[in-house]
Amino acid sequence: MITLTDGAIVQVRKLEADKAKVGQLLRIFVEAGGCSGFEYGMSFDYKKEGDRLLENNGVSFLIDASSLEYLDGSVIHFDDGLNGKGFDIQNPNASSTCGCGRSFN
Repeated sequence: MITLTDGAIVQVRKLEADKAKVGQLLRIFVEAGGCSGFEYGMSFDYKKEGDRLLENNGVSFLIDASSLEYLDGSVIHFDDGLNGKGFDIQNPNASSTCGCGRSFN
């Protein structure tokens, strides 16, 4: 299970209206790279074979099985305040994180 906070839900809906093409959904993923070994990513994409379709508070999103293993139990928040850094993923599976907030191990 991946949870989107109210702030993340509002921002995803704004981005969907502005950026997503018909039929695309938010994709949340993990890929090799970043300062700590893995990094988080988000984009709008079409569903692919093997994707899981998840939903949280009315927002549907895609995730592949490998990324779900790394992100299961995570909470995704969006902070646009004065010191806000955009989307922030609080991942209970990460043994260490980087100060950039996009990289973990």
